[in-house]
Formats: sequence, structure tokens, C-alpha cells
Amino acid sequence: MIRLKFHPTRDYTLAAAAAVLFAGIAYIVPATGPTALDVTVRTFIHSFAGPALTAAMEVVTQLGGGWFLFPIGALVVTALYLAGRRRDAALFAVAVLGANILDEGMKLVFHRTRPDAWFDYPLPRTYSFPSGHSFVSFCFYFALAEILIRDEWPRPRRLAVWAAAALLTLAIGFSRAYLGVHYPTDVLAGYLAAVAWTTLIRIAHHTYWEAI
Repeated sequence: MIRLKFHPTRDYTLAAAAAVLFAGIAYIVPATGPTALDVTVRTFIHSFAGPALTAAMEVVTQLGGGWFLFPIGALVVTALYLAGRRRDAALFAVAVLGANILDEGMKLVFHRTRPDAWFDYPLPRTYSFPSGHSFVSFCFYFALAEILIRDEWPRPRRLAVWAAAALLTLAIGFSRAYLGVHYPTDVLAGYLAAVAWTTLIRIAHHTYWEAI
């Protein structure tokens, strides 16, 4: 993220690696139906499904939906702007809105049909690849963590916030596969797209915006 010291070689390598892995998944996934990996993971997930876990996943998945993220995001941007942190407000908005736009565009490009949802969960009408919940929630919660963290905080406190962002993001992605509205490869691709996108934002910030 932006707070981390900028290392061009590391950051360019990370962005390129995430983009290549995303492209590899995009190449192997069919427009309709699962891959062998999807079948294996979906079977494993379904093997320990239960009413309590299903109810929990139905709640968790809402934390990655647009109806929840965008109102909260608007409040975050407004608060940052009013606090004089206009660059942070811009970075947060670019990270989240850009992720949503990219996700919708990629869905239209790949046209992957969604799997049949489990537990009678409503199936979204959009395409399946990549998982927007995984992509956008990664960008949202990690950017929010960066905004909340202060340099003077002790290391354990900073790590706790990063860990909370990571666990929440992983839980949201898992909920999409658990409920059956995404294939596991959709979720993985969403995370890879998020890594590439947020790393590109870091590169742009340190290369261009700090020079302004």
C-alpha cells in the first residue's frame, strides 16, 4: 500500500506477477462450467456446510456488496476531504471506484456464466469472472486500513489492523464460493486483480503524484 516504502523492482514485479497469474486463470477458465480445481474446492466446501455457517456466510457476503461498501466509502471520502486529507480521499476513491469499473468491464469481456447457487441464495444477474466482491472488498478494506493506521502506532496494533482487513477480505471471498454464486477461480482471480490494481496505484502515487 501507499505507506510502505516504495521499491520499484519489488512493486513492478508484484504487479506484473499478479497480472500474469490473473491472465493464466482467465485463459484456462471456460465460459460455462467449472474447472477441475473449481469442482474439487466446491465439493470440499460443501462437505462441511451447515445452517449456522450458511447464516454466517449470508451476513459476511453483504460486507462486500456495493449497497454496503459505497455508502460507507462515500462517508470515508467526505470525512477525509473535510479533514484536509484530499490526496488520501482521492487515492481511496480511485482504488475502490476503479476496482468496480474494472470488474464490471472484465465481466463483460469474459462472459463467464455463474454456477448454480446453493442454499437457494439469489443468483446475481451479472457474469461470474472475476468475483467483484473479492476484487472490490480487497481494495476497500486494505485502503481503509491504510487510512486508519498511524505511523506512531506500535507495530502489534498496526499488524492487527492489517490482519483484520485481510481476514475480512478472505471471509468475503470464501462466502461467495460457499454460497455458490462464484467459482473458486473467480474469487482467486478477483484477489489477483486487486493486488495488481492496488500495486499500480502505489507505483503511480510514488512515481507521479508525489512529484506534483
